[in-house]
Amino acid sequence: MSGQQFDVIVVGGGTAGAFAATTAAREGLDVALLERKPEDEGGHIACGDAIKGASTFPDVIDREHLRAESVTNDAVRRALFELPDGERIEYSFGDQSGAILDRKRYGEVLLEEADRAGVTIHYDTVVQDVIQRDGVVEGVVAARNDTQRRYEAPMTVDAAGALSILQDRADFSEATFETNVDHTHFCSAYREVLQVDEPVEYDDALVFKPTEQLGYLWYFPRTGTEINVGLGFQMTEEPMQLVATLRQDLRTRPEFAGATVEDKLGAALPTRRPYDSAVAPGYLAAGDAAAHVNPTTGGGIPGAATAGHWAGEVAADAVVEETTDEETLWKYNHRIQTDFGKRFAAMDLYNVFGTAHSIDELTDVIASLPAQQLIDVLGKEGTASMGLLGKLELAVSTIGHWGTLYDAYRVNAMADELKSIYDQFPTTPSEFEHWRRERDEFMDRFYDRVGAEPKY
Repeated sequence: MSGQQFDVIVVGGGTAGAFAATTAAREGLDVALLERKPEDEGGHIACGDAIKGASTFPDVIDREHLRAESVTNDAVRRALFELPDGERIEYSFGDQSGAILDRKRYGEVLLEEADRAGVTIHYDTVVQDVIQRDGVVEGVVAARNDTQRRYEAPMTVDAAGALSILQDRADFSEATFETNVDHTHFCSAYREVLQVDEPVEYDDALVFKPTEQLGYLWYFPRTGTEINVGLGFQMTEEPMQLVATLRQDLRTRPEFAGATVEDKLGAALPTRRPYDSAVAPGYLAAGDAAAHVNPTTGGGIPGAATAGHWAGEVAADAVVEETTDEETLWKYNHRIQTDFGKRFAAMDLYNVFGTAHSIDELTDVIASLPAQQLIDVLGKEGTASMGLLGKLELAVSTIGHWGTLYDAYRVNAMADELKSIYDQFPTTPSEFEHWRRERDEFMDRFYDRVGAEPKY
């Protein structure tokens, strides 16, 4: 079996992998990025395509070039929620804005940036196993051009996506790395890019429609006539016939009469809190491979970009310091959990809350929530607040649903408490178990209060 030696190996050429590889290479290290797709398919990933904007990405890449090449609609100013009874609720983003991108071109640019930084990219490379000695990950075994090869390095970054094969192959029994992972922590999703003849009237909006399986349909306009449409369902629920359900909804929408399909793709993605620990000796996980995803929307690009960048930094430091134990890598966990990790953990409480209520109850609450509160819950802070006038208006509009709404407000209050716990995430692995016991005690109280079955 042939073999190659690098400083850092990154598995997966998505957002997290590209940022991790580029970051480590810009630190002067010899980096290999292994991507299972052929080069002409690089960047082709199932995605809703909606982001807040490329300006928030780590600056190890040319962000203006990324925006110019991949953003197709930067005029998203509102969200539309379509309820099962036909009611449509509009929420303005106010002084915020969003954008829709061409996900394939976006991914291609990230890989081009990695190449420009000096990363060795091997396409058509399928990882089959992990090289591990005495609990330390030392690389991977992969097949490329029908030849099995060993890729060895003191640091491996797992950016191989949801249900990563690396985590199946590695032995983490003596590590802190999160192994409490179940298929019910994921969502199954499918999306198509459709071309229509006439511009849609919601070309400045993100359109959502809830489904029975604690998921939602989406209609995101790349342009006025090119629409990303898709849906997903939580794997806690009964399986949904994704393609059939999407087709059924499309038939009710006049704007899609005669539409042509430009692209279609499915995927699994995490809809759970970030992994408690995404490190093991010689190993870091980032992006979907560590559940760095907004669990209420499935949006994974911002978390993956940030986590990938931090993974590249920490991996590079570990190689230079010639120590890759968990103590050295732990600062990566601390950064994640005290930053977006605590927000995503708080948002995940709403997923748990949803399992204890019917879709009718939940949509009634959605119809009653003030706009900014719902926007905060779905994509900003993980908790929300409202003034006295809003509370009085809400009390009048939700008669008959106070029980469910009261539960929702208890979720909101407890989300603040959970974020405070994450603020105390330990700076060393020695205090990790104590912190996790405190967090788990909180979760036990939460399950009791909302009447939901334990998720973890």
